[in-house]
Amino acid sequence: MPSTTFHVDAILFDMDGTLVDSKAGVEGAWDVFALSYPGINVENILSSSHGVRTVDNLRIHCGITDPTELQKEAERFEQAIVTSSTANGRTGIVLLPGVKAAMDELASTRTLPTPSWAICTSATRDYATNALRLAGVPVPDVMVVAEDVEQGKPFPDPYLLGAKKCGVKAENCVVFEDAPTGVRSGQAAGSKTIGFLTSHSRQQMEAVKPDFLVQDMSCVTFKVVEHGVDVTVHTED
Repeated sequence: MPSTTFHVDAILFDMDGTLVDSKAGVEGAWDVFALSYPGINVENILSSSHGVRTVDNLRIHCGITDPTELQKEAERFEQAIVTSSTANGRTGIVLLPGVKAAMDELASTRTLPTPSWAICTSATRDYATNALRLAGVPVPDVMVVAEDVEQGKPFPDPYLLGAKKCGVKAENCVVFEDAPTGVRSGQAAGSKTIGFLTSHSRQQMEAVKPDFLVQDMSCVTFKVVEHGVDVTVHTED
């Protein structure tokens, strides 16, 4: 299997679909919300909502415009992800393949003042923290969440802020993403991008042209070095 190795100052991870699999909870949460918003089409929403902030999804699909109501419903939705993830025999919020090995290698570099990785997610802080703990991912000192930016993915704001909080330039970082909106966000920030095939089709991911496209984190290895991380990507071709 061919491989490519490169050095970065910091790694910027998406969360859902990249580090953890929360699809069971997301599907359950939309089923819950369909009871309150009977006009929504859950199947259509699930095909396009991944990687987008909850407030933006609720504004688009549920027609909520009042800021206070929007925030309240976003919190209710993300609570429903957690509570629905194991309901009716669902699998829960779990680690994706390869993530444990990655976290073991990077464990010593998640804290300030010199972190070498961060999580930049479209989720709220409460949900992100709960999801990471349920899946067994250490919560890093640098975590950019929905409340931290005015414009979420596909705008570059989440990854620009993540790089800034790590004390490095975004162009010297690599972004890991499973959603086209997230890849576009990383590209707009000037970062190298690695796409996963955990939540979208190969055709959808190839359309946004990440620098590398692999199945999941099991295709990537890390080595912590002085002033950053060496990243090796194992590709099929």
